[in-house]
Amino acid sequence: MEWSYGGFEEEYTGYGNARIAVLPVPYDGTSTWIKGADRGPQAIIEASVNMEFYDIETDTEVYKRGIATLDPVLEKDSPEALSDEVEIRVDALLNDGKFPVLIGGEHSVSIGAFRAFAKHCGEFSILQLDAHSDMRDTYEGSDHNHACVMARARELAPVVQVGIRSSDSAEKHNIDPERIFYAHEIQESSDWMYNVSLKLKDNVYITIDLDVFDPAYMPSTGTPEPDGLRYREVINLLKLINERHNIIGFDVVELCPNPDNKAPDFLASKLIYQILSMRFQNE
Repeated sequence: MEWSYGGFEEEYTGYGNARIAVLPVPYDGTSTWIKGADRGPQAIIEASVNMEFYDIETDTEVYKRGIATLDPVLEKDSPEALSDEVEIRVDALLNDGKFPVLIGGEHSVSIGAFRAFAKHCGEFSILQLDAHSDMRDTYEGSDHNHACVMARARELAPVVQVGIRSSDSAEKHNIDPERIFYAHEIQESSDWMYNVSLKLKDNVYITIDLDVFDPAYMPSTGTPEPDGLRYREVINLLKLINERHNIIGFDVVELCPNPDNKAPDFLASKLIYQILSMRFQNE
């Protein structure tokens, strides 16, 4: 199995000179409905070679900054062990001055990244784009379950949640009502994007569960929820965040690929490339 996001020419994929490092984490140990998120990273990488690498909105070719794709994290013993391994790998990337991009896998893969950034970055915020609040203390016997990922995040940094439209009453005590932007409220607000920005620190790590998108755009997730965000809404939010904050890294998780519908795979791949394009357009 070959792991090379974009399939760029060799001069742009070597680790030594690359500014950006893509870390695939094909883990699906705690998902609870539709399985298959472990196939997400490979599907995204396969779709990525079919993109045009000139980004129209930024008038850039970000791959020329160097995008290295690393060997995947293959730890599968437990979500706790997986988080430890991801933390080690992301810690090494930050020590080497790389800009990390994680491709999941289900959402528990993000916990190790949060911990690595907390060691390196001092004050920062975690911006979550997601259909689900993921604020359970524990679920199915583990506090590293995908349903607990943001409860672990809030122990490390201030969290802002966007696009949420599914939650359990047991999560309410962990949710800050001043720092959550429910999907139905977003539809009724004209200034919600700026209000999201106001809640964030200067440095921002972004975790994107693809089910933040409406299933009309992104049907290939393990737990699709109706009434989600549109692609352009997400891009415009991220453009604003990039203009007003320093994006220090991000992950894209929870693609559950359907071999009969490649469009969601391409959406995820394009999303990654557009975020990188806006992040590095002026560097």
